[in-house]
Amino acid sequence: MAIISQIHTQKSGWQTAVLFTLMFWLSGSLILDTIVMPVLYTSGMMDESGFAAAGYSLFWVFNRIELLCAAVILTGILIHCHRLNGQRRLDQKPIFLAAILLVVALIYTYGLTPQMSSLGLQLNLFNSTVEPPVLMNSLHAGYWLLELLKLGGGAILLKTCLDYSEPIVQ
Repeated sequence: MAIISQIHTQKSGWQTAVLFTLMFWLSGSLILDTIVMPVLYTSGMMDESGFAAAGYSLFWVFNRIELLCAAVILTGILIHCHRLNGQRRLDQKPIFLAAILLVVALIYTYGLTPQMSSLGLQLNLFNSTVEPPVLMNSLHAGYWLLELLKLGGGAILLKTCLDYSEPIVQ
């Protein structure tokens, strides 16, 4: 008699957590960048004196969620790659991409958001028209470059995680 074994693939729990976290994080970023901020801009809220404080409050919460998502993703990728280490050659690309995503979240949380909010604060109550500082444009450019890096790296990592699966022999 011949013994026939079937090989099935199954995603680990950490791999599923990484996939859902990546999808949650990238969709949240896209909603914030393509819907929330343009609506606030077109409604004229950016001309209000309290916009910097409101924007900082919004991004304070979102940046902390980004840090949590990046930590879950990096942890899941490290665990998954450790488990696959004995089965096949260790691929460094997912670890590198997950680390890049964590660095981007750290730069947003502790670099760009506080700096942009402090530049947007109106400290002179008697001056009704406030011109945005020149540095704000370069900070916005840095934000969008990091956002493109995050979305691109996240999309590549998402595809990579979808391609990985653990074989189960039955």
